[in-house]
Order: sequence, then C-alpha cells, then structure tokens
Amino acid sequence: MTELRVYLPIEDLQPQFAAYLSSPMRARAYPPFRGQNSLIIEVAPALSIHRIADLALKEAPDMEPGILFTERQFGLLELHAADMKDLDAAGRAILEGIGAKHTDQFAPKILYHDIIEDLSDQHAIILNRTRDGSILVPGVALLIYEMMPALFACVAANEAEKAAPGAVINDVQMMGATGRIFMSGSLEDMQTARDRITKTLENIKGRSD
Repeated sequence: MTELRVYLPIEDLQPQFAAYLSSPMRARAYPPFRGQNSLIIEVAPALSIHRIADLALKEAPDMEPGILFTERQFGLLELHAADMKDLDAAGRAILEGIGAKHTDQFAPKILYHDIIEDLSDQHAIILNRTRDGSILVPGVALLIYEMMPALFACVAANEAEKAAPGAVINDVQMMGATGRIFMSGSLEDMQTARDRITKTLENIKGRSD
C-alpha cells in the first residue's frame, strides 16, 4: 500500500526558486524554468514513487520530471509544465491510482522561525561554507524557517519570493527530516516573507499524523 505524504502543487515558479530547483544537486533530469508550474509528490515506501511516475507521465507525457529520488524511507517526484492543466491531470491520475485524496497528505507543521538582524561577519562566513543558494553577506537580516515534512519548504520559498521579490534565497533544504529556508535582505522584506510562509503553510490541508 502506498502512503501519500506530500501532494504539493506550486504555481508560477519564481526566478530564484526555479534556478535553485534547476541546480545539479536538485534537477537530476529536466530543469524547470521561471514561470512554469510544479507538482511535487512524496510517498512511502520509497520505491512506490516509480509507480507514481508511471501514472503521471502516461497521463500527461508532455510534462517533464525534474527530480526522481528515493531516500531510505520515502520517494520523491517533481514534475513541471507550462500548463497547470497537465499537472492537474497527472495529479488526478496519481491519486486515483493509489486510492488517495490530496488531503490524505500530512499537514505542514511549523517548528521554528526567527529573523536575525544585522548578520555578523563570522556568522555569514560559517553559513556560507555549507550554502546551496546565493551567498550571505554581513549586515543583512536573515530569516530562518523550519517545518515538516521537509518538502513544504518548496512552496514556502516560492511564496516568500513572490511576497518579497527583492529578498535573496540563500538555501532551501527540501529533503530530510525537516525542511529549512534561509533568506536574507531588509528587515521589512524578511518580515513580509515570514508572514507569507506562515499563512501559506497554515492554509494547506492534511492529516495531523
């Protein structure tokens, strides 16, 4: 039996987040571009993601898979297309194929968030040693945000960029036990991004456990 953990449509990929998804560490197949739409699925057991991919790509073969990845316990698939109708059709095929509803996914759980003002030189240096996105510079405000399941960091980062397009996405950790976002910019932009992330996550329906 396949357990649906995350069913995550993302409309209108923003420039920075699309570029992040297109990086070699993320897009192991076809890279997405700004303005496209995305559907991200996570299931358990991990290998059942291949049945998910089969259902989706046969229903809407013009879509492109960006990530097909299996962790120890979970499988992850990212699909993208210019037309949201293709992703909707693929999503319906997936849900029907495994006998699930999109609300069977886990509801996001906010674990922690904070805004650090006037980032110090030493703090920026140590964070930059492990960054996956744009470099951090001293003096900015740094937003850190953690949630679970980890994949909800994707929609959170994309919505934060919509709300604060002048902000910089420094890192989006979308795989693992929890999801984490690091964004920087003005204090006002970080407050705007934080509030948009919180509202987005609170509006996603799903089960609690």
